[in-house]
Amino acid sequence: MHNLRPHLGAARRGTEESREQITSVQGLAALSLDALTSISYGPEAMLVVLATAGAGALSAIEPVTGVIVLLLALLVLSYRQVIEAYPNGGGAYAVSKDNFGHRASLLAGASLIVDYVLTVAVSIAAGVAALISAFPGLAKHPLIASLIILVLLTAINLRGLATSARLFIIPTAVFIVGTYVVIAAGLLRSGPAPGSGVIPAPTAGAVSTVGVLLLLKAFANGTSALTGVEAIANDVPAFRAPRAVRAMRTEVMLGAILGSMLIALAVLTVKFHIAPRHNVTVLSQITSASVGRGALYFTVDLTTTLVLCLAANTAFGGLPNLASILAYDNLLPHVFHLKGERQVYRYGVVSLAVLAGILLIAVNGNTNSLIPLYAIGVFTGFTLSQSGLVRHWRKTRPPGWRNRAMLNGTGAVMTAAALLIFLTTKFTEGAWVVVVAIPIFMFLFSRVYVYYGRAGVALGLGSTPPPPARAETVVIVPINRVSNLIADALSFAESMGDRVIAVTAQHDEDEAAEIQAEWSRWNPGVELVVLRSRSRAVAAPIVDYVTSPEVRALGRVVVLISEIEPRKWRHQLLQNQRGGILASRLRRETDVVVARLPFRLSEDSTRPEA
Repeated sequence: MHNLRPHLGAARRGTEESREQITSVQGLAALSLDALTSISYGPEAMLVVLATAGAGALSAIEPVTGVIVLLLALLVLSYRQVIEAYPNGGGAYAVSKDNFGHRASLLAGASLIVDYVLTVAVSIAAGVAALISAFPGLAKHPLIASLIILVLLTAINLRGLATSARLFIIPTAVFIVGTYVVIAAGLLRSGPAPGSGVIPAPTAGAVSTVGVLLLLKAFANGTSALTGVEAIANDVPAFRAPRAVRAMRTEVMLGAILGSMLIALAVLTVKFHIAPRHNVTVLSQITSASVGRGALYFTVDLTTTLVLCLAANTAFGGLPNLASILAYDNLLPHVFHLKGERQVYRYGVVSLAVLAGILLIAVNGNTNSLIPLYAIGVFTGFTLSQSGLVRHWRKTRPPGWRNRAMLNGTGAVMTAAALLIFLTTKFTEGAWVVVVAIPIFMFLFSRVYVYYGRAGVALGLGSTPPPPARAETVVIVPINRVSNLIADALSFAESMGDRVIAVTAQHDEDEAAEIQAEWSRWNPGVELVVLRSRSRAVAAPIVDYVTSPEVRALGRVVVLISEIEPRKWRHQLLQNQRGGILASRLRRETDVVVARLPFRLSEDSTRPEA
């Protein structure tokens, strides 16, 4: 592959770039909220499945959660190793590319993009669902609320990841502390708080009465609580130096907090006999049963709503960086590798927002419609990254590599099993959409890669080009009437080429004669060619003229299009736009050089004389 890479220009000063990078604590707010807030929908997704077997099956949430937390521990340890081995970010994509080659990296990149889009949609939809639990009157407009939140998050993230991290630290801290207060209060209670609205129901039956298939489906749903664990490894460059150390520290904090919350909430679910209810989330029921329906309940519920919406920030931090890496590897348009003044990959941010908005509209902001789609992409990435690490350790053989490979191999087997379970149990419930979407992204990546490969061949990248040779240049200046605009254009054209020709396309013979007379009186020393137009179209005659053999024989052709540039943007609507139309046709239908010269109106020129 030819080294066709996006050009970045001069790098920012280190101190300026450092301001846009984050600490370990800020990493929890910027890159971990997706995983942390999954406690609001992961346990509920399990209960929805278990409830189909009756109230007695709900207690199975404890052993299922135990298996999920074990898998979480393996993933945290694995992604610490990903961060250590691949400190430039990219996560599963970087690991797959290095150890399995090009095709596997396409699969990893496509899976991560699908996961990030779903992260935004699920986080926002779950946040709105939590809000509806406290304020049922909002149940009529979940989609509108979701889209408003999406727009606000996009605007914040266009200001930079560090800005969003600083804004989100306080609500993140309140969410974590508030959840632990709820857990502590619930564990100390013998029954639901008075006035909580939670009525204990007998849960006769044991876990053994629950079928294996049902347990597997509950496990598959519950693994949605593990999405977001990979985001830190994908965006290691976002951290301040030492980047890898800070990122690994954040990964461990995330695992400890999330694991303890999942276990405790599973215990409280069984203790209070919580079951799924319409328009009331499981987390809201647990909060109500633990602390009642007072001020603390609404504080925790509203904070949960806020943080769930902010959890989409994990994707806003991860996808733009991933898209930048993909663009650098010629798998996405190079524009995704460009940063704005605030060190933001704004094209990645906006693209993510658009895709998530389309998805929210498609499911009408319904969280339960999104959950079946959620885990396939991320568990594909989990499996690829851990399998790739096994190969990485076998190639590099650092001290203790066998233990590392065994850990990653175990994790790969578990995540592959979870992926298989999810595919078989959720395929007809909507998971087929992801199964179709991932190959589509892979196909798009491959087409972009082929394009840049051909461009590299055409540009002769990697080879020494012949020495530059001077060629005669003819500059063609389209005109309408004699004016200061044309005088300015001809002066510029004289400095550009060896020969200058003015051309005008006229439909009416009288107008053509009038322009020729004006030109003769002015006598600028430049040849004027009058083209006859069968209709009033201007572009077609000029395109035919510049591509004619007699003009091409003169040398290299440059078409200089002069245009009025008003002082106020609204005055642009008053221009005839012929310059833009002509430039578009010339670029589309010819290989001539097209240059556009603005003629800026001064303030005095916009005031006609009385």
